[in-house]
Amino acid sequence: METRKAEGEVIVVGAGLAGLVAAAELADAGRRVLVLDQEGEQNLGGQAHWSFGGLFFVDSPEQRRLGIRDSLDLARRDWETAAGFDRPEDHWPRKWAEAYLEFAAGEKREWLHRQGMRWFPAVGWAERGGAGAGLPGNSVPRFHITWGTGPGVLEPFVRRVREHQRAGRIDFRFRHRVRGLTLTAGQVTGVHGDVLEPSDVGRGETSSRVVTGDFDLTAQAVLVTSGGIGGNHELVRRYWPTERLGPAPGVMLSGVPRHVDGLLQQQVVAQGGSLINPDRMWHYTEGVRNWDPVWPQHGIRILPGPSSLWLDPSGRRLPFPHIPGASSYDTLRHITTHGYPHTWFLLNRAVINREFGLSGSEQNPDLTGKDLRLTLRRASKHVPGPVQAFMDRGEDFVVRDNLRDLVRGMNDLTGGELLDYATVEREVLDRDLQVHNVAGKDAQLAIVRGARAILSERLTRVAKPAPLLDPAQGPLIAVRLSVLTRKSLGGLETDLQGRVIGAGGQPLPGLYAAGEVAGFGGGGYHGYRALEGTFLGGCLFSGRAAGRAIAGTL
Repeated sequence: METRKAEGEVIVVGAGLAGLVAAAELADAGRRVLVLDQEGEQNLGGQAHWSFGGLFFVDSPEQRRLGIRDSLDLARRDWETAAGFDRPEDHWPRKWAEAYLEFAAGEKREWLHRQGMRWFPAVGWAERGGAGAGLPGNSVPRFHITWGTGPGVLEPFVRRVREHQRAGRIDFRFRHRVRGLTLTAGQVTGVHGDVLEPSDVGRGETSSRVVTGDFDLTAQAVLVTSGGIGGNHELVRRYWPTERLGPAPGVMLSGVPRHVDGLLQQQVVAQGGSLINPDRMWHYTEGVRNWDPVWPQHGIRILPGPSSLWLDPSGRRLPFPHIPGASSYDTLRHITTHGYPHTWFLLNRAVINREFGLSGSEQNPDLTGKDLRLTLRRASKHVPGPVQAFMDRGEDFVVRDNLRDLVRGMNDLTGGELLDYATVEREVLDRDLQVHNVAGKDAQLAIVRGARAILSERLTRVAKPAPLLDPAQGPLIAVRLSVLTRKSLGGLETDLQGRVIGAGGQPLPGLYAAGEVAGFGGGGYHGYRALEGTFLGGCLFSGRAAGRAIAGTL
């Protein structure tokens, strides 16, 4: 085994978005940076590459053009009700949340715009709530889709680090798996680990773990940006909060590749770092099996509009406010505490055409490819190509011309007779009887009608209320939904400079963390719930903060 040594001012562990942002800021300040990643160069950018590219802005020009009235006060109240901070260790997460909100309402958009980033003019309404003014959810649309999706978010920072790489200020070491921190007299002075054999597997695919050497690298500061735990179901189950969510589902899909394993985070904790809120997680309830998987148990999240009927395994409608797109955490809690192995969306072609999006850059070739002609088809009557591919090939999709055949197909898919036709028929008919008037007593339809008052929702996102059983709107579609692992809301505790907190509440000298490994800031700046568009934003903000703080101390 060959031991490699090198000297550098700063080591950044993780070549995802937070790491790239921090490296760019450090190099801009004239620091020499060494970026390590256990995967190959083909994975540069990490999980941000696969994302839909949504960013949370407050009172943006895009919102104002649509007549959406937003403010820092309103966003602060929405964040407060969603986060539900209730623990002594939420000290730093609260401070990070406040700082991020001011960033999102202030310089965030202009900072990114100057670097060439642009956004789709229709602002999305993720986590729309609906249960009450003082309860969780976004009061207004705030989800700004980046032109180019996840790769479009990465592009300015990839460009910046490549320029610094050519100038000799940034050096990359791929296939370098960090196994531990080097401490000298109580200060972190470097990292050590394994050199893995080269791997040419595609982005996101499972790579070799064959060790060909080891390394021992020193630096004046170490920044950990190694991501979350969503690809490591053993860790997810270890931290699963059974007292709040009941038992973890027997089967979970993975929204991230296997190498998103959380192992370096665990090692940092073993060497004195403080891990807080690991039981706070962000897993989705609308996962479907990818018909063309890249990694094991690869699931795709449906980004639903509000019109589909959401049914439990027996065919009963989930109780309000558990409707599509309302509150991911609260609906997850309802599903897991009831022990449902799966749930169902029931809809028709008219609804899927307007309301079904699929999360991920690869599922949105129009936006990812910056193809204006294809993007404009989103307002047409055609089912988007990636959605049609799931209808045709996805094992969780059942498409039939009538309700009785649909229910039979749903039961065939799950291998039993869990669904009672009479129950499903009654739920659909009760809903359909409410659509013929602008008023009614169906709370879900009231939310649909309210959403359509916003131009972008009406044109591109929310279908006009109509009977699901109308043959002209058909065929009927059922989608089996599974829990999908995705994000860690807890993480390494950090102060506002990104310094990792250790024993006694004091920073560990020389050690910083940013991005998902730090709960996107402070060890969990979302609290219990995310308002969406805040994961990439948290990587941008915490990576920038840590990079600038380190540069200022060296």
